[in-house]
Amino acid sequence: MKRFFRILIWIIIAAVFVGTFYFLYQNSQPEEVTYETVTPQIGDIERTTVLTGKIEPRDEIDIKPQISGIISEILVEAGQTVNEGDIIARIKVIPDASQLSSAQNRVDAAKISLADAKDKYERSKNLYERKLISREEHETATTTYNRAKSEVEGAEDALDIVRNGISRFNASESNTMVRATITGLILDVPVKVGSSVIQANTFNDGTTVATIADMSDLIFKGNVDETEVGQLAVGMPMTISIGALPEVSPEAVIEYISPKGDDSKGANTFELKAAITVDPSVALRAGYSANGTIILSHAKDVLTIPESVVEFVGDSTFVYCLTDSVKSVYTRTAIETGTDDGINIEVKNGIDKDARLRGAQIKK
Repeated sequence: MKRFFRILIWIIIAAVFVGTFYFLYQNSQPEEVTYETVTPQIGDIERTTVLTGKIEPRDEIDIKPQISGIISEILVEAGQTVNEGDIIARIKVIPDASQLSSAQNRVDAAKISLADAKDKYERSKNLYERKLISREEHETATTTYNRAKSEVEGAEDALDIVRNGISRFNASESNTMVRATITGLILDVPVKVGSSVIQANTFNDGTTVATIADMSDLIFKGNVDETEVGQLAVGMPMTISIGALPEVSPEAVIEYISPKGDDSKGANTFELKAAITVDPSVALRAGYSANGTIILSHAKDVLTIPESVVEFVGDSTFVYCLTDSVKSVYTRTAIETGTDDGINIEVKNGIDKDARLRGAQIKK
C-alpha cells in the first residue's frame, strides 16, 4: 500500500513538471500578429474649430443720473421694453446746506431790492402823471422795477432747483427724471426706491440706475486659441449653437478679431466678435452660453483614409501598403496629405482608391 502511494506521488510530481514546462514553452513562442486592412474612401472632409463664448447685445448702455439724490420712484423693471426718452426713475434731491442757504439769501436780497424798486416806481409814476418829472426818469424807474421782479423770479427758481432739483420754467426736462437714452430692453435695474445715487463726474463713474440694450442687434463674443487665430479672418461665416436653445442654430459672421492676445487664463487667446443673424421670433437672452463653429478648410469628393493609419515623421507622412497578401507583407509608402478633421485625412498623392493599407494590429 505504501508503495502505491509512493508511485502516485511521483506521477503527480512528474505531471506538474511536464505541465509547467509546456506552459513555459508555449509562452516563449512569438505571437502571431495580423493587421486590419483599410481601404481609402471618396468623401468630404471639413476641418473646424469650436469657440466658447456668450451671446451679448452689441450696445449695452448704463443709464446714470444727472443729479445726486435718493431714488423716490422706479417706473420700469427688468425685461420691459422702453423707448428713447421714457422716464425710468425719479430722484428726490437732498440739498446741500450751504447752497440752500446761499439760494435763500439771494431770494431775500432780491425781494428787498424789489420792494425798494416798487416804491420808487410808484413814486415815479405819481410824479410823472403830475408832470413833475420827465418821461425818461419814469421809464428808468419802470425798467428797474421790472428787472427787480425778474430777479426775484430767478432767485426763487434757483432756490427750487437747489431744494427740489426742479425748475418751475422747465419741469418736464428736470434732472430729477432719469430717462432712457436708447430704445431697447431693460436688462437690469440695480437700484431700489430709497437708494442713494450719485451723478457721474470727474472723480466718480456715477450710479447705474438701469442697463438697457437693443436685443435686435446681438453678437457672439468668444475667444480663439493662438494656434488657430491665424487661420481666421473678418467676414468668415460661423454657426452658433446655444446650450439653452438646442433647436436654434443662428448664423453669424466674424466682424472683429482682437490684435492683442490675453494670457490671463493660462493660455494665450484672442477675443473674437461675430454679428448674429436670428429670426425675430426667436427670443435670445443676453448672457446665453454658446459655441461658435468655424470651418477652417473644406475638401469635397477627395480620397480619404483614417488618420490613425498614417505615420508622421517630421514633415513627411507614410502609410504601409499591402504588397503580398499571402505572407502579409506591407511596404512603407510616402504620401502627400491635405485637410484633416481629426479622424480622417485627405490623400493628395502616393496611393489610389484601390490600395490596401495596414490598419490596427490584431493579436491572436
